[in-house]
Amino acid sequence: MDIHTLNSFIDYLRIEKGAAANTVAAYRRDLTKYLNWRINNPEASIKEYAFSIKDLAPSSLERNFSAVRSFHKYLNREFNISDPTDDLPETGKRQRLPKALTVDEITRLIDAGQDPGEAVSLRDYLLLELLYSTGARVSEVVGINLSDISENSVNGESIWVLKLRGKGGKERMVPLGSYAKSAIDDYLVRTRPSLLKKLSESALFLNNRGTRLSRVSAWEIVKRAAEKAGLTSRVTPHVFRHSYATHLLDGGADIRVVQELLGHASVTTTQIYTLITIDKVRESYRLAHPRA
Repeated sequence: MDIHTLNSFIDYLRIEKGAAANTVAAYRRDLTKYLNWRINNPEASIKEYAFSIKDLAPSSLERNFSAVRSFHKYLNREFNISDPTDDLPETGKRQRLPKALTVDEITRLIDAGQDPGEAVSLRDYLLLELLYSTGARVSEVVGINLSDISENSVNGESIWVLKLRGKGGKERMVPLGSYAKSAIDDYLVRTRPSLLKKLSESALFLNNRGTRLSRVSAWEIVKRAAEKAGLTSRVTPHVFRHSYATHLLDGGADIRVVQELLGHASVTTTQIYTLITIDKVRESYRLAHPRA
């Protein structure tokens, strides 16, 4: 736990989570202060840290605790460093639900990736399609290799699946729908060969230099598509993941299946999406029932 792990976490916030610049800056300040405290108090408990900042304004205290919790959860996932934040006191702030787009907004966003005038349009379209079709993190999508796409037979039916490499190197298999498979075929036939510089390159997504597409470039593709689709709210690659989970649960998918598809270690993490569905049910009841 040092400046290098902090920089890695900040990159994760900025690129994968798509956090606002002000949030990133605030987290960096809070965590720099926390790391300096930890250096000076290597044997102290996290409860002692909480006591040392108890005089902060409630909003600053909540943000500080949120930063420390997020940082330690990241360290636990990426570097298997134990997470002591269960001992941090709760501040009582309402749980913030993840943002999900509607099915119509997702469709507009994906379709906005197609541009006949752009040579890499099929690549961008495929990237958007896979983000939603698999619920994958952006780092998982840009990490896909050609060998990760395979065809399986289940009860005599042909099913295409994709191998994803998640947090801590954990692998999982997710099914590919017809839209995603069609987009892969089009990209492999019509676009990837023109981007390829070395036959040994294994990455599915290539940039103009013929090497693996970066997370930053993937984020830019999402940003351009959102602007083109006329979506005024902040859209990041992670919004596809939230929408994927929410739409599956809205459609009746079992929460344990969604947990497996998302690669969550615990179903508790997945349960946040059930709160969104419950909110929708509550609102529908309020508007429709005569005695609501």
